Amino acid sequence: MTTQVEAIHGVIFDLDGTLVSSELDFSLIKAQIGCPDNEDLLDFIAQLPSPYMREEAMNIVHQHELLDAQHATLLPGVSEAISLLNDRNIPMAIVTRNFDKAAALKLKNNPLPISTVLTRSDAPAKPDPSALNAIATLWNISADNLLYVGDYLYDIQAAHNANMRACLYAPNETPPYADQADYVLHDFYDLVALVESYSKKVELC
Repeated sequence: MTTQVEAIHGVIFDLDGTLVSSELDFSLIKAQIGCPDNEDLLDFIAQLPSPYMREEAMNIVHQHELLDAQHATLLPGVSEAISLLNDRNIPMAIVTRNFDKAAALKLKNNPLPISTVLTRSDAPAKPDPSALNAIATLWNISADNLLYVGDYLYDIQAAHNANMRACLYAPNETPPYADQADYVLHDFYDLVALVESYSKKVELC
């Protein structure tokens, strides 16, 4: 049986832990707002019973995100890989669960040639595929031809929910959910080679 693998015509990135460093202590944040460890933080806040409680909880999250943004730095290989993709005219975008001000600060301090950035202020947070779908529409590129690169399970799920291929960035330990990704990247320098390997349709037997 022959399977066609579509070319990669655009790349969308997660931000924290993928392009820039992050030291967000989610256990501490959850403890401060009373969120159980096994629940998603944003889902928990959305289900709080009053607008005041939701606002107060989100303010705590914002404080942590802004503090983290002040110290974020580009991760190894990111600048070089992004520059090479940019030279090859590969469209690029960022989709992050950060809120807009924190994402903007991280990118101001760590400038990259990526102008399209969607945060949870713009669309529902991952693994909801809305932001990824919006970028596919903006670029007028089929989801089959787009790659989403991130470092967490939600990134894999968001990509597949949008019918895109998922590339898990795992520079250190390989997590147990890595087998759900289409590709696993241990070194960011290898991203360009991955994209170029699908510069045209490849037939795998």
